[in-house]
Amino acid sequence: MTSARRKPYGVKGAPYAFLIPATALFALFFALPIGYAVWLSFRKVHVSGLGLGKGAREEVWAGLENYTDALTDSELIHGALRVLGYGCIVVPVMLGLALLFALMLDSDKVRFTSFTRLAIFLPYAIPGVVAAMLWGFLYLPDVSPFYFVLEKLGLPQPDLLDGGPLYLALSNIAIWGGTGFNMIVIYTSLQAIPVEVYEAAKLDGATPTQIALRIKIPMVGPSLVLTFFFSIIATLQVYNEPTTLKPLTNSVSTTWSPLMKVYRDAFGTNDIYAAAAQAVIIALATLLLSFGFLRAANRRQKQEAAR
Repeated sequence: MTSARRKPYGVKGAPYAFLIPATALFALFFALPIGYAVWLSFRKVHVSGLGLGKGAREEVWAGLENYTDALTDSELIHGALRVLGYGCIVVPVMLGLALLFALMLDSDKVRFTSFTRLAIFLPYAIPGVVAAMLWGFLYLPDVSPFYFVLEKLGLPQPDLLDGGPLYLALSNIAIWGGTGFNMIVIYTSLQAIPVEVYEAAKLDGATPTQIALRIKIPMVGPSLVLTFFFSIIATLQVYNEPTTLKPLTNSVSTTWSPLMKVYRDAFGTNDIYAAAAQAVIIALATLLLSFGFLRAANRRQKQEAAR
């Protein structure tokens, strides 16, 4: 009777035992670093005794001073504006191409679907730094085969690493690498639509274009919301592309994006306290924008369902 009574407790505790490794890893490599960054953001270094020749450095409580400085930092604000312009190019173009490719692959008239799907997805498998280096050399006039062809044809050779075209050059890298992933997500959602829905639409005389616009796109709405959610997060955290292209041009500064400024302040000027406050602000902005979009999307879906 005793063993029979103890067994349920062991069975009930088994799921928690399986969660211990994941919980420990989450606490050590995710929760604790976040907590430490938040703690650092409220601290600063105070230097005293300068008149004696040697200043004593001590860590003191700063309150919201680091956050106030970050929110009024022109470099951080300009970096955020640059990322906003970058995102206005990347997100709609990347998701538009992903949706277009998914609809094309879902069509019955397309051949070599497996090969085409793999070819579109393959750039996503290439690490971001490698992709940025590859495109960076293609942007250089001295080594790029594109500029060689343009020169032979007598066509103008735009400088893609300076001024406004720099945004297009950076956006192209992100679009080239991220379209395949989003396409797979949308294409998988299209494959889950019952065939009976298409057959009923064809019996009603719907054309393939009408089926795509009135059936396929509305039914993959949750996947579009998901890909848009991921794209917002990736855009706000852009770092690899401008950092990799920085040695190739003077147009990319060390504070081109907010994350680049965080890295510069933390490891360049050794001001980890200001960098921690900036990182917390970026994380909160990402959280608010992402979940704000999700809430708005869910509210719209409920309104459409109520109709």
